[in-house]
Amino acid sequence: MKKVVKFGGSSLASAEQFKKVGEIIREDKARRYVVPSAPGKRFSKDIKVTDMLYDCYETAVAGKDFSDKLKKIQERYQEIIDGLDLDFSLKDDFKIIEENFRNGAGMDYAASRGEFLNGKVMAAYLDIPFVDAAEVVRFNEDGSFNDEVTNELLSDRLSDLERAVIPGFYGAKEDGTVVTFSRGGSDISGSLVALAVHADLYENWTDVSGFLIADPRIVRNSKSIEIITYKELRELSYMGASVLHEDAIFPVRKAGIPINIRNTNAPQDKGTLIVESTCRKSKYTITGIAGTDGFAAITVEKAMMNSEIGFCRKVLQVFEDNGVSIEHMPSGIDTMTIFVRKDTFEEKEQKILSDINKAVHPDHIELESDLALIAVVGRGMKSTRGTAGRIFSALAHAHINVKMIDQGSSELNIIVGVRHEDFKNAIRALYEIFVLTQL
Repeated sequence: MKKVVKFGGSSLASAEQFKKVGEIIREDKARRYVVPSAPGKRFSKDIKVTDMLYDCYETAVAGKDFSDKLKKIQERYQEIIDGLDLDFSLKDDFKIIEENFRNGAGMDYAASRGEFLNGKVMAAYLDIPFVDAAEVVRFNEDGSFNDEVTNELLSDRLSDLERAVIPGFYGAKEDGTVVTFSRGGSDISGSLVALAVHADLYENWTDVSGFLIADPRIVRNSKSIEIITYKELRELSYMGASVLHEDAIFPVRKAGIPINIRNTNAPQDKGTLIVESTCRKSKYTITGIAGTDGFAAITVEKAMMNSEIGFCRKVLQVFEDNGVSIEHMPSGIDTMTIFVRKDTFEEKEQKILSDINKAVHPDHIELESDLALIAVVGRGMKSTRGTAGRIFSALAHAHINVKMIDQGSSELNIIVGVRHEDFKNAIRALYEIFVLTQL
């Protein structure tokens, strides 16, 4: 079996954390390819190394003395090296970094050094080869990611290496100019390595034991999700549930490689397994509950709307022409309601209302803001009768008025709209009926 393991910043913030990671890797010989992030926070008020590098580089670009700031970064790494009792030095690497900072190597280069240096420390600690991501992860001249060339480079380089450390988060253009993914991009790097080596499993180690059924900030002691499909994950991610960088899903999904979200601080936990499909039934009718607020609803009313050909298209064209994306669109015989993100709609509110009036001459337009959308997601819903009824029952019992309900044709999710002030209570009510009482 062949596994790619990616470790987040909190998992590599100190020598103590490095030792935990080392134990995890050595425990399973299948864990052959390691993708590390830059050191994260050691404690709540600590500063991530990536943020220290940004600050240091900005000071250098401003023409100010940045030696003290660079020294503090070097001390962070030296603390890890000393704590691991390694006969290893990053002095030469820091000399090169200092010179490149003076020469204005770029913000992406500066940010990438966190992973680069941590990768070197990890390779020394595990005594396995280090592969610089700049040599195997390719970006185009315009800064866009080149997946085909990257897969070729990674596959070729790693084919001769039984084990290796490949730092996450960055790559380079053909000329060597370093380019980074967005924050959290080490997740993407891990999936690219998994694809290149035809891994059997991609383990993504972080500081939580996988996905939780509901946001722990809203539902205390929320139970975890044992197994989830990519489709379910997509629905929950859209509503704000986030443990994994979304772009990290596509390379491994295409290759049929499962992802296992694990906890570095609780390696005995199985975490959450993300798969393309499964015949394993969920423990509960639902897989997860997620929601987000900050929506507005525009309800357009017109008698005999249903008999007017092109009515809906004309209304939607107004939003498209004004560059506003539509989230949901429930409708009735003489009404249609458009849910949009409040912040983007407010900027163009009056222009959109004016354009709708010109386009379809409605009888009435009603606006409602401060709304929230909640998704109840689960592959088990399709084969379970009365799911929508239980949703209404739970919300009614909690004295919450439903502003909208929308069910996808896949029967994988049901989305309800509620007032902003009812948002958290609604999630708690849904969690209670589907997970705690299992009615």
